[in-house]
Amino acid sequence: MRTPPHMLTLVALSGVSALSMNVFLPSLPGMARDFGVEYGVMQLSVSAYIGASAVLQLLGGPLSDRFGRRPVVIWGLVGFLLATIGTLLATTATTFLIFRLLQSVITVCMLVPRAVVRDLYDGDRAASMLGYVTMGMAVVPMMAPVFGGVLDELFGWQANFVVMGLLGIAVLALAFRDMGETVRGGGMPLRAQMANYPILARSHRFWGYCAAATLSSGAFFAYLGGAPFVGDQVFGLTPAQVGYWFAAPSIGYILGNYLSARFSPVLGLNRMILMGAVVCAAALSVSLILDLAGIVRPLFFFGAIALMGLGNGMVLPNANAGMMSVRPELAGTASGLGGALAVAGGAALSALAGALLQPGSGATPLLAIMCASALGSLVAIGWVLRRERQLARQG
Repeated sequence: MRTPPHMLTLVALSGVSALSMNVFLPSLPGMARDFGVEYGVMQLSVSAYIGASAVLQLLGGPLSDRFGRRPVVIWGLVGFLLATIGTLLATTATTFLIFRLLQSVITVCMLVPRAVVRDLYDGDRAASMLGYVTMGMAVVPMMAPVFGGVLDELFGWQANFVVMGLLGIAVLALAFRDMGETVRGGGMPLRAQMANYPILARSHRFWGYCAAATLSSGAFFAYLGGAPFVGDQVFGLTPAQVGYWFAAPSIGYILGNYLSARFSPVLGLNRMILMGAVVCAAALSVSLILDLAGIVRPLFFFGAIALMGLGNGMVLPNANAGMMSVRPELAGTASGLGGALAVAGGAALSALAGALLQPGSGATPLLAIMCASALGSLVAIGWVLRRERQLARQG
């Protein structure tokens, strides 16, 4: 019998999943030139990947509730490694994009650690532990674009996918050794899960937390889809410089995760989500106003992004813990469904950002999308608070 996984194992699983999403982002303009396609086509390696991740989260969550967390993680990592080899052998943009979509199977390594934490902890304590997990995993995506930009300039874009493969092998070995099972009683049969779905579907709390997380993270996903273009076309940055600036949201996210881990047990889930949503919306609104006023500077743009990361670091651990608290025995399903909605919305916003950003458009379309998404998250948590006050008065 294996013991529950160490926290560092959960961080490593989440980190390799996050790294696969953004390590190569500074290379996107160069990859488009290399494959002889428009930037919007190559940007599908981000938006379509996110969309595929949404579908896989819908499947991965229930499967982890039924068959256990360990087998889902192990097979997800094996599939990721095979797809990574395919991206390195691709000679056309179409072939590359197919294998890039297959790489999205690694998304199970993002949803399962959340479910494992919920298996082991309850309520505000789960939010606190999720804060520590995501604070640790934020270090990887913070450094990945910097590292990826340098690798691109030294060895070409393929080097980023070699690194993905090597790290995937290392994490697979770690998970095989340390990933103990946390699902009790052999898991819940899929038929029993389906019988409990209506409880999630009727829960205002579940949908409110989902909306808050989806719209808050949607601002970040839009940033992923549009920031390489803004860095290249608006600010004239090199791939390495874009990578350096890409650290901005992760620095903020680490701080936000720390605040969640430290204060969620004291202030509660809802207050932390509300404060994070206010930070996101305020920072992006100010950045949009500056942009419309013609004050266009990398420091102002990426400074607002850092504050957006801070807000997300407060919103997401608490919103995820809130989603999974509705039906603890369906933690994997709730994590998968909530994650699927978040990444599906992110895929749409990422694709929209890629479509609206054209030569001469500046950063305005991207900032407008991000600002609207952040304001939507603020409305969502406000709705949850309003419903809970109504229920408290009725009780």
